[in-house]
Amino acid sequence: MIRILHCIETIASGGVEQVRLTLIRGLPKDRFEHKIICTWKGGAIAEALEAAGVELIPIGGFKNPLEWRKHKKVLEVIREFKPQIIHGAIFEGMAMAAVGGTLGKVPVVILEETSHPIHRSKKAIYLQRLFAKAADKVIGIAPTVVTYLKDTIKLPASKVVLINNGVNQPREVNSEEIAQLKNVLGIQPGELVIGSSGRFYNEVKRFTDILDAISTLDNPNLKFLLLGQGQDQDLILNHAKKLNLERHLIMPGFQSDTAPYYQIMDMFCIASAHEGFGLVAAEAMLHQLPVLATKVGGLQDIVVNGETGFLVDVYSPDQIAEKIKILIQNPDLRKTMGQNGYQRAMDNYTAVRYCEEVERLYLELLEGKGYRNLSGDV
Repeated sequence: MIRILHCIETIASGGVEQVRLTLIRGLPKDRFEHKIICTWKGGAIAEALEAAGVELIPIGGFKNPLEWRKHKKVLEVIREFKPQIIHGAIFEGMAMAAVGGTLGKVPVVILEETSHPIHRSKKAIYLQRLFAKAADKVIGIAPTVVTYLKDTIKLPASKVVLINNGVNQPREVNSEEIAQLKNVLGIQPGELVIGSSGRFYNEVKRFTDILDAISTLDNPNLKFLLLGQGQDQDLILNHAKKLNLERHLIMPGFQSDTAPYYQIMDMFCIASAHEGFGLVAAEAMLHQLPVLATKVGGLQDIVVNGETGFLVDVYSPDQIAEKIKILIQNPDLRKTMGQNGYQRAMDNYTAVRYCEEVERLYLELLEGKGYRNLSGDV
């Protein structure tokens, strides 16, 4: 059995923890055993990980990335679990994996850059460069992230590997379920639904920019279906009230089964100020939706402007409104972009492809360290 110790920050409702759940479910259970060290756990994803038999070990937040008291806890887990691989994501997770992997003599150390940092300090860049020295490989989750690792962190190309994130293919949703959900949400015949999803942290996700765009359009037949939860829910609600858009905004909360909600959307919009990958964009493409996204991070890799959707500048409600208007007026274009996006997502962003690439990396690195009997116990 190959033992993997994952190190991440919080386990709540974000993309990083969702990808960990996807990976753990996708890797062969008779070959891999997992534990996760985190700073905090809670919510549906944490429950799903524990239901999958994964022990979650919260150690509390870091005062700084080199806080020795926290790293001692990581070393205690390493001594007990004896992982062959330690895999750290997000800055704190990379710190745990680099320090713990080195001092705990874990055979394989993998770091994963899950964001496209635009405001990372010089000190943080220096620390990340230092952490990377302890790693066998550093994963970038999108081409723009790989460029950041090479050009900003100055990592050699031989140390960096691109593994695009992946999302699960959606389940089928029947017409009766769609009709029932529309009725519950109050969506009337003839109304068009703009969808979005994510953690309610508006400084990053900029859901208020989408509301500003909808306000500019002044179209009584538009609904904004926003999935998720988070600290800025009241801020988003109050912004909608300020714009007299209360009846246009639908917020059903966090949904573990998003498939029926995507099926009632006509287009998808993600207006993030920065984004490492943008799982929800790929998810929307698998639902054959045209995607309107900001030109940041992995979003500009996922969305092909003019083919699978549109790319706009960040902080640009006017540009968002212009592209929404084009999609409203051209249902055939919505359909064509949705079909193009579906094919692109199937080729590049499925969970099956992601899990296969990570498994291949795990096995190649272990073999490079002299492990040979990888079909049985290691």
